[in-house]
Amino acid sequence: MNTKHTIPSDEDLTAFIDGELTAEEAARIDAIVNEDESVAERVEFLARASLPFKQAFAPLLSEAPREKLETMLAAITAQPSARPASTPAFASRRRFLGALAASLVAGIAIDRAVIGIGIGFSAKDENSEWRAVVADYISLYTPETLAGPVPGREDQAAQLASLDEKLGLSLSPEAVSLPGIDFKRAWLLQYDGKPLAQITYLDPETGPMALCIVMSDKGRKPPDLESRKGMNVVYWSNETHAFMLIGHAAVDRMTAIADGVRVLV
Repeated sequence: MNTKHTIPSDEDLTAFIDGELTAEEAARIDAIVNEDESVAERVEFLARASLPFKQAFAPLLSEAPREKLETMLAAITAQPSARPASTPAFASRRRFLGALAASLVAGIAIDRAVIGIGIGFSAKDENSEWRAVVADYISLYTPETLAGPVPGREDQAAQLASLDEKLGLSLSPEAVSLPGIDFKRAWLLQYDGKPLAQITYLDPETGPMALCIVMSDKGRKPPDLESRKGMNVVYWSNETHAFMLIGHAAVDRMTAIADGVRVLV
């Protein structure tokens, strides 16, 4: 690649994908993409990362100090911008992430303000990309994110039923119960056009933990380990689904918890 080019940041590449750059900037990045294979691969990865971050953090934003947050966002919106005036609020991932960062200042307890896509992957496999994207937003969770009472069994069952319908599963609160760890919420996201189940937990010792599931036809694979965003991940698959358990607990404990879950799901 020509050294006169400055390698674009993920924010610039996301804006390029979303069509938010000026014609001059878009042409510059397009030239870099055509010259540099690593940048082209990064663009392809970011374009595939379609998890709905706004949906994932909707409960968190709903608990924000709205009046203060809206005042701050109005001030941000009022600043001069190179984007067209017709662009709606939260029309792109980049603008939503900016609002999420602003919510940190407003008092929402998220310990990171920027989603950085990790590039230090372990050995790549067919399911590595969805795990990378999940790790990106799970890394934003703190114990305060998941604070609140544990839902009752009836509420847990209702949340899990919505996952069953989309992913062809048959989950019960007992099947996804983790020893000594509080169930917090089960919800449905989407990755690369496929439904993605996320069940979040709060470990009193190490903080947020999540069990995530997507449909997969890659076949049965035994459990393996990797580290993403400072968290430990145990992942495996059967004939129809791929699974990952991600959290801050030590490897031995994560492996033991995953062994228990694999027997039931």
